[in-house]
Amino acid sequence: MNGVKKIVILVLLALIIFIGSYFTFIYYVPYSEGVRSGELIKISHKGYVVKTWEGEISQGISGAQIFEFSILDNDPVAIQKLKDFQGQFVKIDYIERYRTFFWWGDTRYFVTNVRQDKSPFGK
Repeated sequence: MNGVKKIVILVLLALIIFIGSYFTFIYYVPYSEGVRSGELIKISHKGYVVKTWEGEISQGISGAQIFEFSILDNDPVAIQKLKDFQGQFVKIDYIERYRTFFWWGDTRYFVTNVRQDKSPFGK
């Protein structure tokens, strides 16, 4: 019986280490990083049980090219800037993760910085 307990404990420990390593990798190792610009057309806090921040920028004429992104709850500065710049042209820095989880957001693209941009249409 003592040997079985030891095996169960080792399997559980290995499972915990694997799951912890997986989440750490997904959170800290980005797939890509980039910058996008366009007209900020949407920022919303949505969800039933777990609320996430989601947004969209239009990168083309008449919304033909939409870039959807998420914002982590622990970034209130980016959330407030997006609220302030609603309807204006913005430039966003983002990271793309290998995958996302329902409590992070709907997309794999996460905003890290937001700044106002000039309109390409001379508005």
